[in-house]
Amino acid sequence: MTELEGKKENIRIGITHGDINSIGYEIIIKTFMDERMLESTTPIIFGSSKAASYHRKALSINTFNLNLVKGAQHAVAHHANIVNIIDKEVKIELGKSTSTGGELAYMSLETAVDALKKGHIDVLVTAPINKNNIQSDKFSFPGHTEYLAERFGEHDDLMLMIGNEIRIGVITGHIPLRQIPEAITEDLILRKIRILHESLVRDFAIEKPKIALLGMNPHAGDEGLIGKEEKNTIIPAINKANEEDILTFGPYPADGLFGTPNYRKFDGILAMYHDQGMLPFKALAFNSGVNYTAGLPIIRTSPAHGTAYEIAGKGLASPESFREAVYLACDIYRNRTEYDKLKQNAFVPAGEKNRQTGQE
Repeated sequence: MTELEGKKENIRIGITHGDINSIGYEIIIKTFMDERMLESTTPIIFGSSKAASYHRKALSINTFNLNLVKGAQHAVAHHANIVNIIDKEVKIELGKSTSTGGELAYMSLETAVDALKKGHIDVLVTAPINKNNIQSDKFSFPGHTEYLAERFGEHDDLMLMIGNEIRIGVITGHIPLRQIPEAITEDLILRKIRILHESLVRDFAIEKPKIALLGMNPHAGDEGLIGKEEKNTIIPAINKANEEDILTFGPYPADGLFGTPNYRKFDGILAMYHDQGMLPFKALAFNSGVNYTAGLPIIRTSPAHGTAYEIAGKGLASPESFREAVYLACDIYRNRTEYDKLKQNAFVPAGEKNRQTGQE
């Protein structure tokens, strides 16, 4: 075995602690108590060592420690690390929504994003936030997805929910139901199809993905009887996607597609609005589901659940969804690295390739 082959893979995972009064620290600690998680990763929590200690004591966990480091660039490889975003004592009120919880959630996110921009971490995994108490003059977004899109200058992103047998994205995200018909345009649908297609190819290593679109109306409009959005907007977008050699099918009635195993025939599904996609997804994959923000230059995943205030500090929170978020972030990082390497090599002239490898 060469020295290079003997080196462990080391993916640096930036982790935001989310709302300190929620189950965030519990699922983080439970995930990395398993030392196997550290074999190819270096987790770096952007949070509070005092808050972490409080949660460990509340959960009676005495076998887990964090390395306190000044910055992500100083993290100890293959160990769990924490970067203090605040040095003073923090007031923790388990199970409650507080302004302090929102302020520290934002500080964690902002610090992690700065580290991501500087290249000090490779991927970002976010613990749940409270979308109300985090609001301020610095954070005025419906959620992580919109904030990250703004911070990285990308306005074509896609909230993509990932489960064992399903990948489902939403054309429109966190907007009121009454605004959906006006928001859904042929151009918007086509842009989301392109984002999903590119992500399936680059992030999930699927060479020729098949994408299904759901209809907006009951029975997908019933050929215009119940609504004309399918004929006037969705089908034209599907046709244009196929002209671009993106295998796109539909629109399908949502109840019919998920009422049978047919949804498994597709590599990705696009719902027209939030609950149309979230309801079947959470019914099928709530405990292990992952939220992935596709279309960004960075990799960010999150557990599919929320703050779960009602069980905070009780030791009842399952780390499964958070653990799957870590796995997925690492898988996407590997897939992107390999894809980008192959694509780069494909554009290198043959003579240049020979010089790079020392061949004549």
